[in-house]
Amino acid sequence: MNLFSDAIAWIFSPDRLTGALPLPEAIWTHLAFTFVSVLIAAAIAIPAGWAIGHTGRGREFAVALSGAARAVPSFGLVLLLVLVLGVTHKIAASTTAFVLLAIPPILAGAYAGVEAVERRVVDGARSVGMTGWQVLFRAEVPLGLPLLIGGLRSATLQVVATVTLAGYVGNWGLGFYIVQGIQIRDFSQILGAALLIVVLAVVLDALFAILQRVVVPRGVTAGRSSDDEPARRRRRRVPAPTTA
Repeated sequence: MNLFSDAIAWIFSPDRLTGALPLPEAIWTHLAFTFVSVLIAAAIAIPAGWAIGHTGRGREFAVALSGAARAVPSFGLVLLLVLVLGVTHKIAASTTAFVLLAIPPILAGAYAGVEAVERRVVDGARSVGMTGWQVLFRAEVPLGLPLLIGGLRSATLQVVATVTLAGYVGNWGLGFYIVQGIQIRDFSQILGAALLIVVLAVVLDALFAILQRVVVPRGVTAGRSSDDEPARRRRRRVPAPTTA
């Protein structure tokens, strides 16, 4: 418990507001790396995922890419890109690594969301005269948004944890405190920075969970409620068991 109390004291110490890397600046940098990387990855993966889900072409490639991404060592990828692009481009190299790690879950969420739409819905949209683009953006995309948000949620959590590795190649983010703490054997600093990363991940996960519920179309929610109503009525009619 002393280590946890020391870590909390380290977080709220006035010294964290000064120095070469103040704590608020480190948190902001950590979030900036996360959001920029996820936005770039989303700009690449979402259109590709929608195209795959709508046409059915390239699905095998997307599945293989998503599976292969799980085997890529994040730390090795960051260091490799730093070596390839040069130490003068460490920010670009780190961001590129984070983007590459974020693309597979977003791609999977995008095409899975479109594929999950029932064929009768798509056929009904075509039967009323909608074009392929209209079917995609008026039927498939709105109904597939929850799964897409799920992919963004997974990618954001992966990136916010992986951005910690940027502390090994530059004095950025909360990872800097972990690397520095290892060097000077300050375990309260290591744990304090790790706790802040956990808090960021939990907060972002909660926000995406709320968003995932909000984007469910109202008609779908109403349909689920009406489908569940007969089951609830049947459960209410079942008599309670009697005891001897």
